[in-house]
Amino acid sequence: MTVTKRRKREKREVPIAWEALEDAFENNAPEVHSYLQLASGEVIRIVDGVADPRMHEKIARDEKYLKIDPVSSREQYRWMERFIDSLDEDQELQTKLTVAIDGKGAFRRFKDVLMSYPVQRERWFTFRSERLAACMKAWLTAHDIEAVERPAWRVPTAEEVRDQVEPAKSKRRLTRAQIAEANRQRLKELIDLVPVRELETALAFMEFLKERRRPPRPRAKVAEGDDPAEDDGEGDESNEDAKD
Repeated sequence: MTVTKRRKREKREVPIAWEALEDAFENNAPEVHSYLQLASGEVIRIVDGVADPRMHEKIARDEKYLKIDPVSSREQYRWMERFIDSLDEDQELQTKLTVAIDGKGAFRRFKDVLMSYPVQRERWFTFRSERLAACMKAWLTAHDIEAVERPAWRVPTAEEVRDQVEPAKSKRRLTRAQIAEANRQRLKELIDLVPVRELETALAFMEFLKERRRPPRPRAKVAEGDDPAEDDGEGDESNEDAKD
């Protein structure tokens, strides 16, 4: 008798973004579609009526993306029931939550009641997260995905940042002559790009700039009848008289 061993499929390593994946598993709205990007581990969310339908079709056919199956409303409702059953020591809250989950809008009313009970609210978050984590791990295993650690964001060192900043500072320290030469080079480059019909206009404007002169600096006003040279002389004579 020949025994055929089943070939084990190789697992694919994916750096899972756990918080985004947890949100995708919890959100089971019919208009929301979530996909796991198998290379980056990021979660892509597409909402009907907002995203381009063609883009949705493209992603759905792309083997680089895997559609995420969220936890059903029925299963999440069972989680609320189990959490309520765990509140034997708080009969008042247990009764309020039992009434809250009866009928349409159960999830919203359940959360509204817990708003007044911060300790039990935190317990619920932990309770729900543990069950979501179990569902996510089971889903990853079913699709032969092994979650690996995501690459950490690396903060650059001061030396690395300085290497990028220093060249920018050196550019700001150019002399007036260097700036003028750079501007002349830029003008030469622009001339080659000016349309033929505009060359005469450009040439005329350049001639205008060449011929333009700086206005003379205004001289200090001298009082009528005063001669600066005579004032200087008189001043010298008066000083000599004072010495005598």
